Amino acid sequence: MSRSQSVEDYLKTIYKLESETPPDKGVSTSRLAEEMGVANASVTNMLKRLSDMKMVNYESYYGSRLTEAGLKIALEIIRHHRLLELYLKEILGYSWDEVHDEAEKLEHHISEQFEDKIAELLNHPTEDPHGDPIPTKDGKMPKIKLKPLHSVSFDTPYIIRRVKNQNPELLRYLEKQGLIPGVKVKVLDKEPFDGPVKVKVENDTVTIANNIAEDIFVVKPDAI
Repeated sequence: MSRSQSVEDYLKTIYKLESETPPDKGVSTSRLAEEMGVANASVTNMLKRLSDMKMVNYESYYGSRLTEAGLKIALEIIRHHRLLELYLKEILGYSWDEVHDEAEKLEHHISEQFEDKIAELLNHPTEDPHGDPIPTKDGKMPKIKLKPLHSVSFDTPYIIRRVKNQNPELLRYLEKQGLIPGVKVKVLDKEPFDGPVKVKVENDTVTIANNIAEDIFVVKPDAI
């Protein structure tokens, strides 16, 4: 089986879900099916094929994990995607809520030479417009120690570094509230039982839902 777009999409998605899965467990078929938007049976068939290709280690009741070969391809596609997002925003003038869908269409089709040209043009960036780390050319994912906004100490200065959820409508809302990477924030208060979070954004105060604050990641200024 050739390395099709479908294969690359599965590998990239398994990589994402592995980061959310305990180290002693594999990515479940049902979770992968939900993320891919397909039936469990389709996922099982693809996992068996990827296993035959030595791209994943798959066991029916354990789940799946990428092999070294599968990880290499997943990181390559993620690098393409995140470089393209930054290129679309910084060079072509796309807004940060538009770049994800465009990069999804292009990530499978650019050459390594084109990837290198983009990286050079952008001065070898380390993060995309949403603050997600860009894998290195040699297949390493940079490690960034960040905290979700909903869990930080009150009245302590932080800087937004990453927005995990890339739903376009949410990104437009966050931009309107000023909650974008690079902005200084402080959590002023948080209601109990997953209640809303009150945040000081530069010189303004906004209130956002707890589940939104969970997807905004910050770092202390002295850690940058």
